[in-house]
Amino acid sequence: MTNPVAQPVFSGLSAIGQIAITVHDLKLATAFYRDTLGMKLLFEVPNLAFFDCGGVRLMLSTAEKPEFDHPASILYFRVTDIQAAYETLVARGVRFEDKPHLLARMPNHELWMTFLRDMDNNLFALMSEVRG
Repeated sequence: MTNPVAQPVFSGLSAIGQIAITVHDLKLATAFYRDTLGMKLLFEVPNLAFFDCGGVRLMLSTAEKPEFDHPASILYFRVTDIQAAYETLVARGVRFEDKPHLLARMPNHELWMTFLRDMDNNLFALMSEVRG
């Protein structure tokens, strides 16, 4: 009788390791994410730039195929002080869709958000969990 081979157990997806964003001008986008948004540039290789988002890598690249040339999914960045982040980024020329606003009152905090766009019209959000 043969021994059955133990099958690996997969418990589901949980952590995001990397997020890709398609941009039209990699040099311009890298400067925007690094200098305007203040994100930490990890490294660059031909046609790619990688940033640190609290342990998750953000990869910028141009579209490899026409079907990939469209705005990204919405990324929600946590900030401690949403008003200060908003004012700083407005002063740096970032285009916002709205001002920081209360989205929901939760049992132990308020959820505040505001939405912004990069130069390729990708939509992002700033979110802050404000404790009373």
